Amino acid sequence: MPAYCHAAAYADFARQMPQVETTAGLFRAAFAVARHEQPEADVERAAATILELAETVRRRVHSSSVEAKLAHLHDVLFDVVGFTGNIDDYYNPANSYLPDVLRTRRGLPITLTLVYKCVAEGVGLSVRGVNSPGHFLAAVQSADSRPELQSANSWMYVDPFYGGELLDGDDVCRRIAETTGLVAADPAQWLAPATHRQWLSRMLNNLQAVFAHTGRERDLFAMQELQDLLIA
Repeated sequence: MPAYCHAAAYADFARQMPQVETTAGLFRAAFAVARHEQPEADVERAAATILELAETVRRRVHSSSVEAKLAHLHDVLFDVVGFTGNIDDYYNPANSYLPDVLRTRRGLPITLTLVYKCVAEGVGLSVRGVNSPGHFLAAVQSADSRPELQSANSWMYVDPFYGGELLDGDDVCRRIAETTGLVAADPAQWLAPATHRQWLSRMLNNLQAVFAHTGRERDLFAMQELQDLLIA
């Protein structure tokens, strides 16, 4: 049993580790993190919300093209429902908790990208996370899905934190450089897909930084206990 993390959160997170590289496993593991502070949170209700959003998009789409699906996805998520980055209260732990993000439509880049991925895949799009320095992004496959025909140009980049802004690789690298002051020896490294374990680790790192800054040591140690499960 964990010494600091709520038992329900720890058990749920551990339960997802065998299937963590699936989208469902990622979503449920990320949701489990919130149960440390919100043990009553209902993951089935959250999953139903994702399905409802995807169904709303599907009802609007009358074409199989990526462009049509993407246009309606962005209209629903960002214009109708209003998901956006929480610029005014960026370091609030709630921005990392999926129950709060789904309820308030506000979050960090990494949690908004997770919502985006789950809904987008529900309408037939292929989405992966981009673990770029300083700002997590989504990448949407825009070309042929056959591996032998894929290239760097097969993916377009989306920033769910800023209303689904579309970026190309140069835009991403320029934004990272402006935000962090870093210069990439190989810009492709900044565009590499995140594994789901990397995704969850970054979420937990964000929370550890917040809890360390605010003196919440027990919560900091709880997140470390969850992170240990990622490498067990």
